[in-house]
Amino acid sequence: MIRVNIVYRGKPVKRRNLAPKRNKKHKTEFLRFLRPFWAKFSLAAFILLFSLTIVAQVPSPKTVLGFHPTDDKTIADWAQITDYFNKLDKASNRVAVREIGKTTLGKPLIAAFISSSDNVRNLDKYRRINQKLADPRMVKDAVELEDLIKSGKTIISISCSIHSTEIVASQMSMNLAYELATSNDAETKEILDNTILLLIPSSNPDGIDIVANWYRKTLGTKSEGTSPPELYHHYAGHDNNRDWFMLNLKETQAITKLYWQEWFPQIVYDVHQMGQTGARFVIPPFFDPPNPRIAPLILREVGLAGYKMASDLQAKNIPGVATNTTFDTWWHGGFRSAPYYHNSIGILSEAASANLMSPVEITKDQLQKSRASRGLNSPLESATNIPDIWNGGMWRPRDIAEIEMTASRALLQMAAKFRARYLRNFYDLGKANLETNSNDPQAFVIQAGQPNTEAVSRMLEILMWQGIEIHQMTNELYVKMEKMPDYHEIPLGSFLVFVNQPQKNNVLSLFERQIYPNRVNANGEPDVPYDVAGWTLPLQMGVESEAILSFRDLEKYRGTLKKVESINQARGVLNLPANPQPFSKMPNPLKTDQKIGLYKAFTSSMDEGWTRLVFDNHQIPFTSVSDQDFRQNKLDHDVIILPADNENSIVKGLSAERYPAEFAGGIGDIGVENLKKFVENGGKLICFDDSCGLVISKFGLPVRNVLTGLKRSEFYNPGSVVMLDVNTNQPLARGIRKEIAAYFITSSAFEIAADAPVKVIARYAQKDALMSGWMLGEKYLNGKAALVETSYGNGKIVMFAFRPQHRGQTFATFPFIFNALD
Repeated sequence: MIRVNIVYRGKPVKRRNLAPKRNKKHKTEFLRFLRPFWAKFSLAAFILLFSLTIVAQVPSPKTVLGFHPTDDKTIADWAQITDYFNKLDKASNRVAVREIGKTTLGKPLIAAFISSSDNVRNLDKYRRINQKLADPRMVKDAVELEDLIKSGKTIISISCSIHSTEIVASQMSMNLAYELATSNDAETKEILDNTILLLIPSSNPDGIDIVANWYRKTLGTKSEGTSPPELYHHYAGHDNNRDWFMLNLKETQAITKLYWQEWFPQIVYDVHQMGQTGARFVIPPFFDPPNPRIAPLILREVGLAGYKMASDLQAKNIPGVATNTTFDTWWHGGFRSAPYYHNSIGILSEAASANLMSPVEITKDQLQKSRASRGLNSPLESATNIPDIWNGGMWRPRDIAEIEMTASRALLQMAAKFRARYLRNFYDLGKANLETNSNDPQAFVIQAGQPNTEAVSRMLEILMWQGIEIHQMTNELYVKMEKMPDYHEIPLGSFLVFVNQPQKNNVLSLFERQIYPNRVNANGEPDVPYDVAGWTLPLQMGVESEAILSFRDLEKYRGTLKKVESINQARGVLNLPANPQPFSKMPNPLKTDQKIGLYKAFTSSMDEGWTRLVFDNHQIPFTSVSDQDFRQNKLDHDVIILPADNENSIVKGLSAERYPAEFAGGIGDIGVENLKKFVENGGKLICFDDSCGLVISKFGLPVRNVLTGLKRSEFYNPGSVVMLDVNTNQPLARGIRKEIAAYFITSSAFEIAADAPVKVIARYAQKDALMSGWMLGEKYLNGKAALVETSYGNGKIVMFAFRPQHRGQTFATFPFIFNALD
């Protein structure tokens, strides 16, 4: 028997037995009764059935992959991930997958646009709306502004697994996309109606394949769950998340174009993992210090989003969630920190890791012994920023995924519910940047006539690619500068970067010299920054730039300023050939053909990777030299370079307890002896930073690093720009100015034994060596040797106390490398 309650035109119809009778009379009566309702309900029923059919056709990740993503000991590679997203695109009108560029190794880099079907059909409309909100100069009046805010959607991007050993988020991304493509609850509908999600399954697809291949190969062996014995980004490894203002890598170039030329997201969420024995999940608010060039409203919004995540996780009784610890908002170059300087909210989360996709058991004893981090003495001590502790147990990929899914949903809920507020704040931040602040310079000038035109060109390209406006002078201008307080003329053809533009804070943060706050505890020990303390772009690149405090009659000549619309326009001014495509390779600077060998260890040296990038970008031929090559004395080169790796890493390498013999052991003592013979027989050895310690020790050189053994309370420099005094009479200093900037990151300072036959090419400045960042105990550095050359047998050794190719950013010191290779 079927009983139903029917309401017709707002009035209940008397309940009656609707089961059809066997006799004809009752059957006719039943059909006559249903007739008035049929017209009302048939269309709705058809739509419902059609919708259910569509949902049923949307493939789940498991139906495509053959397993559920984030299950123990499963892993999807990039081809499988992109295959799933492409199938989702074809099956769901809520999803549009776009290839936004190619990776370093030529794989497709994709973003999935996820929203309501109507929003997805009108993506270009919403992109144009957001472009106007990003540049208030494009909004003509208050009426248009209100219409844009009423019509626009919150643009939010979630990017996964830039560090591909932090693999779970890339797998989770498929589950998140499927949930948004198929769910029909009110909360999901609000998200889809009010936001457009730019979901990037991974910003490092090459690394996803490296990790997936290694994990599958080692599953069930002693190496299961270990990191691959190679960089998991072809050039940068872990440092691929340190490239977000320099744009050396194809992936950062493509995503920067997506974000800061096209879509201008209000919120960017970067999903990471961390070590195993700390908190289970770290989210904002972040630790101090904040960068003074980040708008206070951005910092508040970052904290608000983090607390929403924490609250939702707590509501699910998920313990071990920590805020206000470890990660700060000082530095610029990260995926989640670059958005701060584009008026956007940047969120970072760090979940405790499993062993790649294998579960791991974490004991309470391990948690008790875990090292304290800033703002978190112990993950077992309940505090305001970690009120619900985790006492240990099994930790699985699905635990990580559940946390990441909850955090992602929390952020999407916020973006949807407060859509209008996010859009208005975004506009207001950009508008505020157009206003003059008497404490800020009016502009920065990049002077014409500099000798290093290639570096100038690349710097202009870097700035323009991330949306910074540049103007070229076609008439003389008179300006005041800090070092020249009287008005004076600046040369024609110079480039001007005005501060008052929507990206004011980005301009200031890149051009200014950073002054890191002197954060020292009662014992005189420094509070260690999360990353580096200083990064001033013109200094690193060796580009002459000055802050302009004021102009004389600027309005009179403003019409003569020509906006630089393309990098080829700038290159024309610099008398350089046109680039066939953005970020083209530069000419080979070497004058001689040397057989160059670059040591490439299985310990995944980022410094080696950045060296390869510099060589490839400058079209310098080289070959990689392996551990086996050193052990077997296959050193048929004119020059061998040791990147900035320490003695233990080079000589001992990876442990044979966890890695197969083909990857373990380093160059060994026999490799060191073969290297000594290589130099004695006429070869040249070039050492960067940490590797100099091995050479000084094993070769018995009359040089010592004066910083060895000093406590942090005595000397500390976590990453800053310092001044070098250069002996320009030396061949290694050919074409280099007497004073240049170099990058120091826990680096070295040499003292030469009396009367030792060692040439000093450059020294750290005798005083005031710090140019940008933070340094304690500068007296230990002042005047010490930074670049030396000595003979050894029939060969030569060149030792850099610093990293002359740091993260591919230090164009100012690249010429030292090129001169050493010639």
